Amino acid sequence: MHPEPPRPDAILLGSFGGPEGPDDVLPFLENVTRGRGVPPERLAEVAEHYLARGGVSPINDQCRSLLAARRAELDRAGIDLPLYWGNRNWHPMLADTVATMRDDGVRHALALVTSAYSSYSACRQYLGDLEQARAAVGPDAPTFAKIRQFFDHPGFVGPMARNVAAADADLPEG
Repeated sequence: MHPEPPRPDAILLGSFGGPEGPDDVLPFLENVTRGRGVPPERLAEVAEHYLARGGVSPINDQCRSLLAARRAELDRAGIDLPLYWGNRNWHPMLADTVATMRDDGVRHALALVTSAYSSYSACRQYLGDLEQARAAVGPDAPTFAKIRQFFDHPGFVGPMARNVAAADADLPEG
């Protein structure tokens, strides 16, 4: 028989992160590509795509919206768990968030990552990121139970199917 997992005392939203202004773009891309030998010219090329949109990725605002929606749901259900957010590649950085969680007395948290799919970078890499953050924070860092990928959950598949059908209906004939 397996032991009962510890009861979570917080929820962590883990995400990729993204620049929030033009000055963030190159440092963000350097974080994303660190150790991969991507030439500076290629980073400059990719940076232009971000800069054409004001240097802001929508992912951080989407995370803020998701956290606000989760907070409202937890409050409606009478569940008093703190929510935290940490990113792999930009602020708030995951290790900083894990340190804050430790300082707040969190011992065991559920971790939900924003990537729905089952792949190395969407699943296993986040597990590694959590372990690296825990190692950086030290022995008092909270433990994490990562919620499964949700690519095949009806609550994800249904809205995606409806959105694809609606977009398809808007396409011109031929």
